[in-house]
Amino acid sequence: MIILLIALLFLTPPLAFYLGYQLHRRKEKRFRRRWLRRIPRSYFVGLNFLLNDETDKAVDIFTKMLGVDSDTIETHLAVGKLFRRKGEVDRAIRIHQNLIARAQLPKRYREQSMYELGQDYLSAGVLDHAEKIFVELINSKSYAHAALKMLIDIYQQERDWYNALKMAKQYETLTQHDMRHIITHCYCEIAESAASKEEIKEAECAVQEALLVDATSVRASLLQAKFYMQRDRYKEALCSLLQISDRNLAHFSESVKLLALCYEKLGLEEELMVEFKRLLEQQPSVALALVLAERIHKVNGSKVALIFVLDYVRRHPSLRGLYLLINFYTFTAEEHAKQDLSILQNLMNKILSQKPDYQCKGCGFASHKLHWQCPGCRQWDTVVEG
Repeated sequence: MIILLIALLFLTPPLAFYLGYQLHRRKEKRFRRRWLRRIPRSYFVGLNFLLNDETDKAVDIFTKMLGVDSDTIETHLAVGKLFRRKGEVDRAIRIHQNLIARAQLPKRYREQSMYELGQDYLSAGVLDHAEKIFVELINSKSYAHAALKMLIDIYQQERDWYNALKMAKQYETLTQHDMRHIITHCYCEIAESAASKEEIKEAECAVQEALLVDATSVRASLLQAKFYMQRDRYKEALCSLLQISDRNLAHFSESVKLLALCYEKLGLEEELMVEFKRLLEQQPSVALALVLAERIHKVNGSKVALIFVLDYVRRHPSLRGLYLLINFYTFTAEEHAKQDLSILQNLMNKILSQKPDYQCKGCGFASHKLHWQCPGCRQWDTVVEG
């Protein structure tokens, strides 16, 4: 009897585990059978069409299915997203519209379907339709953040800077995410637009707002300097431009000519030379070297200017530097050599015309002019001198 009890004691845990496992398997099989009976046959027909790349037939099946419930909604959403990723946006739209049309669709699935439909329209470039959907989702607890982010992108594409600004501020308040960068550029866009319409007061106010948001903004400081110069306030303009040189050398070349003009207007030629030499030591710049070479040529003559350029090119070799050197060689060359140098100049000109002046650090977009927002990846301040 004792031996039997001991045997049962050791056998009971494995036996209990085995019996429990078998019971679980039976329950799972019964559940699976009930679940499969609940799903309409047309659902599997639709999936089969999808797997066989018969997408039109699959869409027809899915959109005609009446028994859409929590077991199949997720699959509908996944199928819609799959169509969008494959570039079949019209089919994705049909799937998501069909879901939204269901009167009994739970709120969370309705909002998810709306968000996906908004992305469908965005992919198709139908911005006004996408905008309407995301505006409606701003009041959603689950999708407010994502909807605001999408609206910021839409309004930037539409160049609706007032609304982009509004959405960026709202997003910052809601998420505590730092949006100063976008907000500052929105103000700068508003300022440039106002200035083009000769609405100078509004333009200056927008620049002030930009600098209040981000005092280190290169673009805002440049605009402020230009507005000062239009009113012959060169001292204030010089202060704004010098702040750029101390903060951001990547975009400094944009302010070189303005700086030189301010120094000239204020009669500070010597200070210009000292400051530009200091800046050139910090950041090699052909634009800066050119201004210095022209000043040296004016004061000390072409030979001294040529020595300066030659020294710069030796220390910082580049195609643009070489082109600058060839140009200055023509000042000192004999008449018979100028013809050969002219051929070199033309050749370098052709080479440089094919080389972009600016390039995006993010996506590699190339351009001959500065874009504050990259047209390729739509990021701000990523386009710098190439």
